[in-house]
Amino acid sequence: MGNSWHLYQSQPSFVLGFHGTERETVNALIAEPTKHLKQSASKLEWLGHGIYFWENDPLRAYEWASEGNPKFKIKEPDAVGAVLDLKLCLDLTTRSGLTEVAEAYGVMARTYKELGIALPVNAGGPDKLKRELDCQVIMAVHKYRDDNGFPPYDSVRAPFREDTELYPGAGFHRRTHVQIAIRNLDCIKGYFRPIPK
Repeated sequence: MGNSWHLYQSQPSFVLGFHGTERETVNALIAEPTKHLKQSASKLEWLGHGIYFWENDPLRAYEWASEGNPKFKIKEPDAVGAVLDLKLCLDLTTRSGLTEVAEAYGVMARTYKELGIALPVNAGGPDKLKRELDCQVIMAVHKYRDDNGFPPYDSVRAPFREDTELYPGAGFHRRTHVQIAIRNLDCIKGYFRPIPK
């Protein structure tokens, strides 16, 4: 599952990420620069365990905080921005990233079959919002790299097609976005409050 294209897995620039959360949390992050968001570590996380951000989309982060959080209701929805250095990134917009994840799935599927265990499944409607299979596959990539002496990924990045068609017959969907999961806190260079427009 290692690959010879690792040179291109380091992201050469900063990106802006946005996280929907409680206003109190946003205020605390802005006031105390050494604080961080908590890592999401459930078995349903789309990109495995990490701190999740919408890439370049403060409106989507705020929208999620306002109406989309399935874990718990947010009392005072807000969004915080972060300057992110993705460092060594498992990027699922690239062939090498997709190949590595597909290989991890192949190994995992064979192992589960040999053990007589059913693979986890993605569920939760047409968008498959409960991504237990994807989470386990991404975590298998991380474990493989750790077990075989490859450097760990600092972040994971992937596009997600979500919600209904933008217009009849469209290939675009209403809430399509790029999501980032930060695994290494050193990737977060600072938090800021987005300026509303």
